[in-house]
Amino acid sequence: MRRTTYFASRSEEKKLLKSLEKRSDSESSRIKRYLAMPDLSRRAGSPIAEVVERILSLPDFKDLDVIEVPEIVPADISFDLFDFPSDHPARGKSDTYYVDDRHILRTHTTVMWFYYLQEPDVKRKMEANEPVGCFSYGKVYRKDEIDRNHMNVFHQIDGWYLAPKDKKIIGKEELSDALRGIARAVFGPDANLKIFPDTFPYTDPSLQMEVEKNGKWLEVLGSGVVKSSVLEKFGVDSSKWNGWAFGPGIERLAMVSMDLPDIRLLWSEDPRVKKQLRIGSKFFEVSKYPPIVRDISFIVRKTFIPNDYFDLVRDTGKDLVEEVVLLDKYENADKFGKDNISYAYRITYRSLVRTLTTPEVDAIHKKLEAVTAKVFEAKIR
Repeated sequence: MRRTTYFASRSEEKKLLKSLEKRSDSESSRIKRYLAMPDLSRRAGSPIAEVVERILSLPDFKDLDVIEVPEIVPADISFDLFDFPSDHPARGKSDTYYVDDRHILRTHTTVMWFYYLQEPDVKRKMEANEPVGCFSYGKVYRKDEIDRNHMNVFHQIDGWYLAPKDKKIIGKEELSDALRGIARAVFGPDANLKIFPDTFPYTDPSLQMEVEKNGKWLEVLGSGVVKSSVLEKFGVDSSKWNGWAFGPGIERLAMVSMDLPDIRLLWSEDPRVKKQLRIGSKFFEVSKYPPIVRDISFIVRKTFIPNDYFDLVRDTGKDLVEEVVLLDKYENADKFGKDNISYAYRITYRSLVRTLTTPEVDAIHKKLEAVTAKVFEAKIR
């Protein structure tokens, strides 16, 4: 085998983007903004790109191909083909960004399996009973909470390898070798590792790996043997083929490697920050600007979805919002009405590059109260 780079067709994505450009609703504006964010896995000098390069350079992976796939993909390809149960939360609009009723912003780069198997070269290799495998990496999108470890736009690298069973049987040993190789590429040859069983939707058996950092064990990477049922959905005869797969969030690997305290730092343009963002180098905060905390409480319909609210907070506070914590949630039919519920959140505002002023934060928070009332028909308390 030798590495080939494939580019999946983006014709359908281009049509969807044109339709998206004609819309002006808040969700489409949000989606367009997220798509326009830079892909740090392809930005020279970014530790996200450095993680990718280290993984791709591992000797065991030198022959695996690379494929670039669309960022807007069909929902059925993302979920049905990968054995996501019909009631899985990821299918809902509370967890996933829907461009229309059938298409979503990709929630995982694992979707590349579908596109890779469509390539004529790959089909020819499999017909000749030759192993195949590839990587795909880039931005993925999931509605999520707001704190220093999570963003709704992040990066993932997926790898998978398929081999004929008459040439190689893939099991836990192969999975463990793949995990250890990645860990040592990112955390160094002396990394202290621990591997144990786990559960993922489309692999079985599955393994999870933890790495020791500063006396703590941190979960960093999972891998598994591709389930027979998933292979069959992709048109691969599971009686003749087997394979392994993994798909970690790159931010997690980078942050653990550098002891990075805030995920927003990976996007920083501050030269004092950027020069420190090197895999394996401990990050030292250039300055810890003080936080300003404000609470917001409101009464809203029970159909309220917190992840949708976090998107609104991001829209309003931009990168000045460090964390949103639920303080209280309760019902009182006599006081609020039987279809209503009360929420209270504590919002931490903090800039990574300067000290925020009280009037500045008060203005942002007042705006948040106003848009909360308008968008969710909420009553601010």
